[in-house]
Amino acid sequence: MKTSEPYRLIISGGGTGGHIFPAVAIANTFRERYPDADILFVGAQGKMEMTRVPEAGYKIVGLWISGLQRKLTLSNLMFPVKVVSSLMRARSIVKHFKPHAVIGTGGYASSPVMMAATRLGIPSVIQEQNSFAGLANKQVAGKVSKVCVAYEGMEKYFPKEKIVLTGNPVRKDILSTESKREKALSHFGFDGNVKTLLIIGGSLGARTINESILAGMEKIVDAKIQMIWQTGKGYYETYKSQLGKYDLRKIRVQDFVKEMDLAYAAADIVISRSGALAVSELCIAKKACILVPSPNVAEDHQTKNAMALVEKDAALMITDKEAGVKLVEEALKLLFDEGRAGKLRANIAQLARPNATDDIVNEIEKLIGVRK
Repeated sequence: MKTSEPYRLIISGGGTGGHIFPAVAIANTFRERYPDADILFVGAQGKMEMTRVPEAGYKIVGLWISGLQRKLTLSNLMFPVKVVSSLMRARSIVKHFKPHAVIGTGGYASSPVMMAATRLGIPSVIQEQNSFAGLANKQVAGKVSKVCVAYEGMEKYFPKEKIVLTGNPVRKDILSTESKREKALSHFGFDGNVKTLLIIGGSLGARTINESILAGMEKIVDAKIQMIWQTGKGYYETYKSQLGKYDLRKIRVQDFVKEMDLAYAAADIVISRSGALAVSELCIAKKACILVPSPNVAEDHQTKNAMALVEKDAALMITDKEAGVKLVEEALKLLFDEGRAGKLRANIAQLARPNATDDIVNEIEKLIGVRK
């Protein structure tokens, strides 16, 4: 479709940062190419996208939608009403905005918006971050124009002819961590000749990882390493208060690390959950890592994400149950085994897809036609 007026996009995705960040990254790249583009986000009322998206500079409207709870609640009784309301509202938004394309990145609001777009015949793209497809994306995959995925073998969830292997969008500052090592060491006050361990459990933190690190703090201090420990905001005060007896001159404990590019640049080894975006960032940053999948996610998809790397000898994995006993010991062993760490770095680098966001926007351009 060729047009002389500004392109209009609707992007829907949210509930977690794993859905929101790719959505914003796609919007940013599209707007870089087309500064006059009119981009509207659609999210779920009360979810984090209603705050995060405006912070990124975009308009957002909310649908009255949520997931089913595991127990009988008033919210569950209202679920059918919410679904019908959201479908009607989504159709109204799409018809009024008249987008040239609609993009979904998963989450509660994504499904009704994508359903409305496909029923109205509007070009549509979904982006699946995980190696296990989410419910919202599976629901609409048969009707959308393209399915952009981050892992091979997704034919078991989506029509093969619609799949494009693009990878996951990541923050642009992580694309150049190798050139930032000196800046990173200076930022954290670290010595370039001392091994550095980075611990991240996602923006909210990870209880098991935190407990394991605290339990092994004696060994960490004795090993005379440097460490950046992102506890998550909910855990920070609890763990910080228990570290008084240790020498923390080489340990940086933070609730949230804003300068993640510098944290990756400084790190020799990373301990992380295996959410889709965390894994994509580790691939691009080329970091030897130990993944501790969260057991509290749908269909245990973090284990599947981790195993996709483990099977290619690109990461180590320790289960949530094993972490308390094994995590610190294995991390220190890997930190001082340069041969093993180097092999993991080389293999994880092969899985990186640094052009993911551009490739996704290229697919959108193909669907809507581009002005020359």
